[in-house]
Amino acid sequence: VQLQASGGGLVQAGGSLRLSCAVSGGIFTVNNIGWYRQAPGTQRELVASITSGGNTNYADSVKGRFTISRDNVKKTVFLQLNSLKPEDTGVYYCNRNSPVNQRWNWGQGTQVTVSS
Repeated sequence: VQLQASGGGLVQAGGSLRLSCAVSGGIFTVNNIGWYRQAPGTQRELVASITSGGNTNYADSVKGRFTISRDNVKKTVFLQLNSLKPEDTGVYYCNRNSPVNQRWNWGQGTQVTVSS
């Protein structure tokens, strides 16, 4: 399975970005997918997830500001980031929302930098 995240960039606080992650080589539709964030000097954390049926869940830090969605035909998962804060800065990755040993190989992620 290959994961290709894109859409990151440099944005001012309060701005928005839309991230995309294309999944190739796997059975996309049955998998629960998550967006993960790794800020400098910290561990990767799950910020949003979506089940195969479209149910979503968010970390408290992003609830009300981020929206995860998926397109099963295009095998792509999206993350809409609104009202961005400097603490949202980090590299964003998508992967299966599953135990660590069941995740796919991480792609390179996409960098999001929010300036104050």
